[in-house]
Amino acid sequence: MVSVFWAIGTPVMAAEPIEFGSDESAHYLAELKKLYLTTSDREALLAHSNGLLDTYALRAGYQVGQTNPQDFIYELSVAAPGELRIREEVRGNNGGVAVRNRSLSVFGLDPYLQYQCPAQGPSCSVNSPVDGLPLVVILRDPKGAEELAKALSFLIRNLQKG
Repeated sequence: MVSVFWAIGTPVMAAEPIEFGSDESAHYLAELKKLYLTTSDREALLAHSNGLLDTYALRAGYQVGQTNPQDFIYELSVAAPGELRIREEVRGNNGGVAVRNRSLSVFGLDPYLQYQCPAQGPSCSVNSPVDGLPLVVILRDPKGAEELAKALSFLIRNLQKG
């Protein structure tokens, strides 16, 4: 079941509530560790999140009819204990590249991330738990956005452990 909230006329969805200590949670993490050949929950979650960000990257080619199509490419890393670093690279058709690095301190945050996929437009966004603004923007794929929000929720919860 997916929760739907309305904000500014666009549906905002949260990944299905997850019991982080449940058998389902343990199974999810075990499958990721097996997939990414690691014994670390954090490494598996980072690899999975970055893989999803690569798979669902919003590329200029998907933005048909847009006046200024751009590639949005993200990479996540852990900067310090309890700090998620988000590297955003935006490439324009004119060859220009803008890189922005942001850090998200996860302590005290609600780890259940919300995402939205407006009916119009080429993108979905996973929203920041700090201010509700887009944390990352990906190709419009509700299932992909849901899986990314789930992986990031697990990653934030993992980082909150220190």
